Amino acid sequence: MSYMLLAMASYSALAQRQEFNIILKSHLFYPTEMTIPSNKKIKLIIDNQDDSVEEFDSFSLNREKVLFPKQKSVIYIGPLSPGRYAFFGEYHPSSARGMIIVSGAELDLPADGETDNVN
Repeated sequence: MSYMLLAMASYSALAQRQEFNIILKSHLFYPTEMTIPSNKKIKLIIDNQDDSVEEFDSFSLNREKVLFPKQKSVIYIGPLSPGRYAFFGEYHPSSARGMIIVSGAELDLPADGETDNVN
C-alpha cells in the first residue's frame, strides 16, 4: 500500500512539472532566449528538425545531450537560482546558441503548467 501511495505522489509531481519547448532548425535554436521560474525543476523538450545530429551543451547548466535528427529529446534542469545560463550546439557553436534566463519573479504561466513558448 505504501508503495502505491509513493508511486501516486511521484506521478502527481511529474504531471505538474512545467514544460518548455525549443526547436533546433537550420542549426539555430528557437527561441534563442527563454525565461523559466527559479527554484523549480523543469522539463525542456528540444525538437531537432534538422537532418543532422547536434549536441546540446551547457557548462553553466552542467548538461549535454545528443539531439538526433528529426527527433525530440528531453532534458530536465533545475532547480536553478536566478541568473543567465548559456547553451549551444557543440557541432555548430557559432550559430546554435541560446540563453535560459531564470527569473526570481513569479511567471504568468497557463494553469496546466505547459508552456509552448516557441515562436
